[in-house]
Amino acid sequence: MQGQKEKLEREKGNEEKQGKSGKRKKVEEIALIGVMTAVLCLLGPWSIPIGIVPISLGTLAVSFVVYVLGMRRGVICVAVYLLLGAAGVPVFTGFAGGIGKVLGPTGGYLVGYLFLALFAGLAVDLFPKKPVVHFIGLLSGILVCYLVGTLWITFQQHMGFHAAWMAYALPFLPFDLVKILIALAVGSQVRKQVIKTGFPIEA
Repeated sequence: MQGQKEKLEREKGNEEKQGKSGKRKKVEEIALIGVMTAVLCLLGPWSIPIGIVPISLGTLAVSFVVYVLGMRRGVICVAVYLLLGAAGVPVFTGFAGGIGKVLGPTGGYLVGYLFLALFAGLAVDLFPKKPVVHFIGLLSGILVCYLVGTLWITFQQHMGFHAAWMAYALPFLPFDLVKILIALAVGSQVRKQVIKTGFPIEA
């Protein structure tokens, strides 16, 4: 009886430790998502205005955040960013905010950030040690973001898809290729440091 009682006490102690460990990891996860959302909010508003669609640091910020966090946490981070902006916080391009920005001509590109996070994060999660696949994932996400944004502009501006793509998507590709390379270089180092802390970033 004494042995069984000790065994039950040990099991109870182990469960309590696991519970505390799980809570601590959850707090760490929320904190990390919060920090990365802040990074996105700080970088997202900066842009070079050159027409309806400016050259924005938004795609760089999303690419970096998703490269560090992976798909699930990255999508959550982008979703929180979009909700903050839609609520009026000036975190969108040109330090704008509000639902009008989301529903405006460039709103499709903002929604496209979610697809960028999805495609890029999936590539990072499934192939954590293959930078070439990460590049392909980020590029695929950027192109889908372009597609969503261009379709939205064709609706908003009443213009053909080809004309909208040539005017508001294709010219930005060289800039976004550079942003992808920056996100890969910086994001990979930050990701390594986060993993070294013991945080299960690959989960």
